[in-house]
Amino acid sequence: MKKLSLFLSSTVLLFSLGAGTVSANGSLDGNVGNLIGTPYKWGGTSKDTGFDCSGFILTVFNQFGIDLPRTSKSQASIGEKVAKADLRPGDLVFFNIDGKGISHAGIYVGDGKFAHSASNKGVSISKLSDSYYAKRYVTARRAITEDAYVHMISNPSTAE
Repeated sequence: MKKLSLFLSSTVLLFSLGAGTVSANGSLDGNVGNLIGTPYKWGGTSKDTGFDCSGFILTVFNQFGIDLPRTSKSQASIGEKVAKADLRPGDLVFFNIDGKGISHAGIYVGDGKFAHSASNKGVSISKLSDSYYAKRYVTARRAITEDAYVHMISNPSTAE
Protein backbone atom coordinates (compact mmCIF):
# COMPACT_ATOMS: atom_id res chain seq x y z
CA MET A 1 0.00 0.00 0.00
CA LYS A 2 2.87 2.37 0.83
CA LYS A 3 4.44 1.77 -2.61
CA LEU A 4 1.12 2.44 -4.34
CA SER A 5 0.72 5.65 -2.38
CA LEU A 6 4.27 6.75 -3.29
CA PHE A 7 3.62 5.91 -6.95
CA LEU A 8 0.37 7.88 -7.02
CA SER A 9 1.90 10.93 -5.30
CA SER A 10 4.89 10.82 -7.64
CA THR A 11 2.58 10.65 -10.66
CA VAL A 12 0.58 13.64 -9.43
CA LEU A 13 3.79 15.59 -8.84
CA LEU A 14 5.11 14.72 -12.28
CA PHE A 15 1.98 15.98 -13.96
CA SER A 16 2.05 19.13 -11.85
CA LEU A 17 5.55 19.74 -13.24
CA GLY A 18 4.38 19.09 -16.76
CA ALA A 19 6.78 16.14 -17.03
CA GLY A 20 4.07 13.87 -18.34
CA THR A 21 4.25 15.56 -21.73
CA VAL A 22 8.01 15.86 -22.02
CA SER A 23 10.29 13.46 -23.81
CA ALA A 24 12.26 11.50 -21.24
CA ASN A 25 15.64 11.76 -22.92
CA GLY A 26 16.29 15.42 -23.44
CA SER A 27 14.72 17.73 -20.89
CA LEU A 28 15.28 18.29 -17.21
CA ASP A 29 11.68 17.36 -16.36
CA GLY A 30 11.89 14.16 -18.41
CA ASN A 31 15.21 13.05 -16.95
CA VAL A 32 14.10 13.80 -13.39
CA GLY A 33 10.75 12.13 -14.04
CA ASN A 34 12.48 8.90 -15.05
CA LEU A 35 14.17 8.77 -11.65
CA ILE A 36 11.21 9.59 -9.37
CA GLY A 37 10.73 6.79 -6.87
CA THR A 38 14.31 5.49 -7.07
CA PRO A 39 15.26 4.57 -3.50
CA TYR A 40 17.75 6.48 -1.38
CA LYS A 41 21.16 4.90 -0.91
CA TRP A 42 24.01 6.67 0.85
CA GLY A 43 26.85 7.02 -1.65
CA GLY A 44 24.57 5.79 -4.44
CA THR A 45 24.96 7.03 -8.00
CA SER A 46 22.70 4.82 -10.12
CA LYS A 47 19.03 4.10 -10.71
CA ASP A 48 19.72 0.38 -10.23
CA THR A 49 21.11 0.71 -6.71
CA GLY A 50 19.73 4.06 -5.55
CA PHE A 51 20.97 7.62 -5.06
CA ASP A 52 22.09 9.91 -2.35
CA CYS A 53 21.32 13.58 -2.97
CA SER A 54 24.56 14.50 -4.74
CA GLY A 55 24.63 11.21 -6.68
CA PHE A 56 21.17 12.02 -8.01
CA ILE A 57 22.37 15.48 -9.12
CA LEU A 58 25.47 13.98 -10.77
CA THR A 59 23.37 11.50 -12.72
CA VAL A 60 20.91 14.10 -14.00
CA PHE A 61 23.63 16.55 -14.99
CA ASN A 62 25.75 13.81 -16.59
CA GLN A 63 22.82 13.13 -18.94
CA PHE A 64 23.48 16.63 -20.31
CA GLY A 65 27.26 16.14 -20.47
CA ILE A 66 27.85 18.35 -17.42
CA ASP A 67 30.46 17.26 -14.87
CA LEU A 68 30.04 18.29 -11.25
CA PRO A 69 31.94 17.55 -8.04
CA ARG A 70 30.77 14.49 -6.10
CA THR A 71 29.53 15.89 -2.78
CA SER A 72 26.81 18.42 -2.01
CA LYS A 73 29.30 20.54 -0.06
CA SER A 74 31.67 20.71 -3.04
CA GLN A 75 28.79 21.29 -5.47
CA ALA A 76 27.81 24.33 -3.39
CA SER A 77 31.15 25.97 -4.18
CA ILE A 78 30.85 25.99 -7.98
CA GLY A 79 29.10 28.32 -10.40
CA GLU A 80 27.53 31.54 -9.27
CA LYS A 81 25.34 32.24 -6.27
CA VAL A 82 21.66 32.76 -7.09
CA ALA A 83 19.09 34.53 -4.93
CA LYS A 84 16.08 32.38 -4.04
CA ALA A 85 13.83 34.84 -5.92
CA ASP A 86 15.90 34.35 -9.09
CA LEU A 87 15.91 30.54 -9.20
CA ARG A 88 15.28 28.85 -12.53
CA PRO A 89 15.08 25.16 -13.47
CA GLY A 90 18.48 23.50 -13.31
CA ASP A 91 19.81 25.61 -10.44
CA LEU A 92 21.15 23.68 -7.47
CA VAL A 93 19.64 24.29 -4.02
CA PHE A 94 21.44 23.46 -0.77
CA PHE A 95 20.36 22.74 2.78
CA ASN A 96 21.87 22.29 6.24
CA ILE A 97 20.11 19.14 7.42
CA ASP A 98 22.55 17.87 10.03
CA GLY A 99 23.47 21.20 11.67
CA LYS A 100 27.06 20.99 10.40
CA GLY A 101 26.82 22.99 7.18
CA ILE A 102 25.64 21.97 3.74
CA SER A 103 24.53 18.36 3.90
CA HIS A 104 21.73 18.06 1.35
CA ALA A 105 21.11 19.28 -2.20
CA GLY A 106 18.54 19.20 -4.95
CA ILE A 107 17.78 20.51 -8.42
CA TYR A 108 15.29 23.35 -8.72
CA VAL A 109 12.58 22.35 -11.21
CA GLY A 110 10.41 25.47 -11.16
CA ASP A 111 7.23 26.62 -9.44
CA GLY A 112 8.93 26.65 -6.02
CA LYS A 113 9.80 22.94 -6.21
CA PHE A 114 13.02 20.94 -6.25
CA ALA A 115 13.92 17.34 -7.06
CA HIS A 116 16.18 15.46 -4.68
CA SER A 117 16.94 12.08 -3.17
CA ALA A 118 15.66 12.18 0.38
CA SER A 119 16.70 9.54 2.89
CA ASN A 120 13.06 8.85 3.79
CA LYS A 121 11.48 8.99 0.29
CA GLY A 122 14.17 8.43 -2.33
CA VAL A 123 13.97 10.58 -5.44
CA SER A 124 11.02 12.89 -5.05
CA ILE A 125 9.81 16.45 -5.53
CA SER A 126 9.46 18.81 -2.57
CA LYS A 127 8.52 22.45 -2.13
CA LEU A 128 11.12 24.95 -0.98
CA SER A 129 8.32 26.43 1.13
CA ASP A 130 7.79 23.19 3.11
CA SER A 131 8.67 24.18 6.66
CA TYR A 132 11.32 21.44 6.99
CA TYR A 133 13.27 22.69 3.94
CA ALA A 134 12.52 26.40 4.39
CA LYS A 135 14.17 26.33 7.84
CA ARG A 136 17.22 24.50 6.49
CA TYR A 137 17.75 26.32 3.19
CA VAL A 138 21.29 27.72 2.84
CA THR A 139 21.98 28.83 -0.73
CA ALA A 140 21.55 28.15 -4.43
CA ARG A 141 24.09 27.97 -7.23
CA ARG A 142 23.85 28.22 -11.00
CA ALA A 143 26.38 25.69 -12.22
CA ILE A 144 25.56 25.66 -15.95
CA THR A 145 26.07 27.96 -18.91
CA GLU A 146 23.22 29.64 -20.78
CA ASP A 147 23.62 27.14 -23.66
CA ALA A 148 23.45 24.21 -21.24
CA TYR A 149 20.36 25.76 -19.63
CA VAL A 150 18.56 26.07 -22.98
CA HIS A 151 19.41 22.46 -23.80
CA MET A 152 18.36 21.26 -20.34
CA ILE A 153 14.90 22.83 -20.42
CA SER A 154 14.14 22.22 -24.10
CA ASN A 155 11.36 19.86 -25.05
CA PRO A 156 12.75 17.58 -27.79
CA SER A 157 9.28 16.58 -28.91
CA THR A 158 8.61 20.14 -30.10
CA ALA A 159 12.16 21.07 -31.16
CA GLU A 160 11.91 19.42 -34.59
